[in-house]
Amino acid sequence: LKLGGSVITHKETPETVDDDALTATIEAIADADPERLVLVHGGGSFGHVNAAERGLSRTAGSHDAADVWAVHDAMRRLNDTVLGRLHDADVAALPVHPLSVAARDGAGDLSVPPESTATLLDEGFVPVLHGDVIGHAGSGATIVSGDELVVRLAAGLDADRVGLCSTVSGVYADGEVIPRITDFASVADALGEADATDVTGGMAAKVRALLGLDAPAHVFGPASLSAFLAGESAGTVIDG
Repeated sequence: LKLGGSVITHKETPETVDDDALTATIEAIADADPERLVLVHGGGSFGHVNAAERGLSRTAGSHDAADVWAVHDAMRRLNDTVLGRLHDADVAALPVHPLSVAARDGAGDLSVPPESTATLLDEGFVPVLHGDVIGHAGSGATIVSGDELVVRLAAGLDADRVGLCSTVSGVYADGEVIPRITDFASVADALGEADATDVTGGMAAKVRALLGLDAPAHVFGPASLSAFLAGESAGTVIDG
């Protein structure tokens, strides 16, 4: 399950958690008490703002340790908040920081070894990852998005379903939620740009990433989170 940064933060206000939304999200997860769950959360007003200020993206890197640390530290603080709320709700969550486990090679291809996440999952914990900065061969460090992490982890962990909880009820075309997407070309014209500072590509990038999964993915709003966690269909189903 990925929690969009725009769901758990006020994306227009730097480094501001949306307390009500985060509380409701955590309550839904705690109430569902799924047997096996990996969480990934986005950067929202923490990661995106700090990355944009320093010119970092998935392709533009930095060798300045201070800049890299600033972005990671912002994401770590957001992750700490999410973990704290999960523990308050008696969810056995533990952090997995991508900076320590993921990397890009010189061609920009992402590697996210699943072993640490898989072991925590097998031992009854809820691993919680997040968008982050990671080492990038030849480029210092670049951004890894939550959507990229979802794709790699879903494959590496043999996930049977994936959910992206966003601020919208699904992927829209002509004002209506598209019930199912099986290829990018059919929806390319309907996908707009992100509505705030976003260095990871917005909805178009989400759809492209999810079409690469073997498992079906669901894009939905917070109101459908409980339904997704209960195993029901939610929002737009993306199944390439």
